[in-house]
Amino acid sequence: MADPKDWFTEGLEHIWLPYAQMRTLPAPVAISRTEGARLYLADGRELVDGVGSWWTAVHGYNRAELLEAARAQMAKMPHIMLGGLAHEPAYRLASRLAALTPGDLSRVFFTESGSVAVEVAMKIAIQYFRNTAGVSRTKFVSFLGGYHGDTLATMSVCDPDEGMHHMFRGALAEQYVVALPETRDQIRALETLLATDKKIAAILIEPLIQGAGGMRMHSLQVLKTLRRLCDQAGVLLIFDEIFTGFGRTGEMFAANRAGVTPDIMCLGKAITGGITPLAATIASSKVYSAFHSENPDHALMHGPTYTGHAIACAVANAGLDLFADGSLVKRVKKLETTLTAALAPAKEMDSVADVRVLGAVAAVEMAEPFPLEAARKWFIDQGTFIRPLGRTVYLSPAYGISEEDLTRLTAAILKFATTGRSEIG
Repeated sequence: MADPKDWFTEGLEHIWLPYAQMRTLPAPVAISRTEGARLYLADGRELVDGVGSWWTAVHGYNRAELLEAARAQMAKMPHIMLGGLAHEPAYRLASRLAALTPGDLSRVFFTESGSVAVEVAMKIAIQYFRNTAGVSRTKFVSFLGGYHGDTLATMSVCDPDEGMHHMFRGALAEQYVVALPETRDQIRALETLLATDKKIAAILIEPLIQGAGGMRMHSLQVLKTLRRLCDQAGVLLIFDEIFTGFGRTGEMFAANRAGVTPDIMCLGKAITGGITPLAATIASSKVYSAFHSENPDHALMHGPTYTGHAIACAVANAGLDLFADGSLVKRVKKLETTLTAALAPAKEMDSVADVRVLGAVAAVEMAEPFPLEAARKWFIDQGTFIRPLGRTVYLSPAYGISEEDLTRLTAAILKFATTGRSEIG
């Protein structure tokens, strides 16, 4: 009988891992199980997870209510296609998201990943103008430091100098990737661009926090400015809330915290608490009305095989139940206070360039670059799972993380800022 451990050694010869040069990548650590904010390694060690599996596990791992929802739905109907058929979890979830999101965001299109949700938003924006005015608007404005996915269309609206997508220059549509409108000159430049190029369909932004770009944060006023400029120029505003949605910023959505309603909102990641893949693109009534027509050419011709996956939607509904009494969002606001206080000493360190905290996100940006893979291993050796982005060491933990586990994470970051960088060379 084969050794059960062979799955790792044998599988490593065949698996192709994300964001990795497989020839030089250090071997990943094998996980045997998860619970709460803990990762239990196959070798017996425990890690406190500071990133929640790419920002999805906001309820912690193995949350009983989510697992039970998945089991119950699996037992009666794992999934059916939504072409000509209907099931309760998807329809109920669509109604709840429409009620929960701000303004007149009211029509929900389900996909399996955040990147595809953004692609759908881009398709909707282009077709909106063709359906309403018969004009071709195919350009988008996005922002330096931004990230919206790895599929072909979304790569075109990511920061071209961030490093992940530079190999595809020439194959991508050319978009406008500009500075955030924070200064008077930047606002004027964007206003001029929107007035000059009538091919622009929409502005696309990660509201309040640019996640993969290094947890860069901007003010509420930026979003208010964008709403004003979009209305003035007659273009659509798209919020990519795949990271910021579901309480991450201290409100249910970043749009709520800013008091700004976009024309289209993209959701994902925490929507199922990390249990199953699911994402959603939500359009306003105004946008949807351009597609609601007797003309078959006005229909949105997009249909993921697993759109509205029944198990995923059942889990998402259970997740919304957990948010219903408001206690989780209050917990995020408390986390913001705790993280701010815990990481305050880093502001006085010469090795640190900046400390940023918003909601359940904390970022400590180092003054100098450091070897990423060595740093990631160093954090594992400290009993934590923290994966720096560029020069930024960040946390996006489960909302219900214990004070003990949160202290271990923040202490590890402070130690890294003082002695850890010299230890990894």
